[in-house]
Amino acid sequence: MLRRYDEILDEDPAITPVRKRRIALLRSLAREADAVNALIELLEASPTDIESWAELCELYVSQGLYEQAEFCLEEILLSTPNAWNIQARLGEILYTSASTIQDQSATLAESVHRFCRSIELCDGYLRGYYGLKLATDKLLAVLRDSARPDSHTSSSSRNQESAIPSVETLQKLGRSATSVLTEITRKAKLNQSQSPDTAFVEDLLELSTMKRQR
Repeated sequence: MLRRYDEILDEDPAITPVRKRRIALLRSLAREADAVNALIELLEASPTDIESWAELCELYVSQGLYEQAEFCLEEILLSTPNAWNIQARLGEILYTSASTIQDQSATLAESVHRFCRSIELCDGYLRGYYGLKLATDKLLAVLRDSARPDSHTSSSSRNQESAIPSVETLQKLGRSATSVLTEITRKAKLNQSQSPDTAFVEDLLELSTMKRQR
C-alpha cells in the first residue's frame, strides 16, 4: 500500500488526501521519523493546514521535542487565535517541558498565561482550569524554592522576573481555579454525570488539600 501511495504521488505530488493517508500509514507502521518528514513536506506546500500542524505537534511531543511542538501550535494560533483548546494544549506542553529545564519559572509563567487565555476564551473550560491549577501550584513551589538562601538562581532567571506573575496573583489564580473545579465536580455528582475528567479533577483537588495540610 505504501508503494502504491508513492507511485500516485510521483505522478501528482499535490494530491493532499493521498499524502495524508500515506502519513497515517507511516504512523501505523511506527515510522515516526518518516511521518514527521512527510508532514513537514506537506506543510511546506500547505502552511495553513491546521490538522497537519496539530498532528506534527503530537509527533514531536511523543519524541520529547517540546520546542518544536510549541512552534506547531503557535502556527495554528496564527490562523485561529481564539482556539481555546489549542491555548490549553500549548499550556500543557509548556508545563511538561518546564520539568526538563533548570530554570522553570519563565516557562511555567507562560503556561499559566496560556491556561488563563483558554478560560478567557471559553468560560468554564474544565481542561483550562485543571491546567491553571497545576501550573500555578507548580510555579508557586518553584518560586518558594528559589527564594531559599541556598538556592542558585541564574542571572537569566533574575532577568525574567518581571515577566513572572507575583505570588499574590498566582495564589489568586489558584484559588479561582480551585473554586471553579470544585463547583464542576459538585454539579457532576449532583447530576450523576461523573466522567474520567471529573475523577482526575477530584484527585487533583484532594492532593492539593493534602499538601496544604502538611
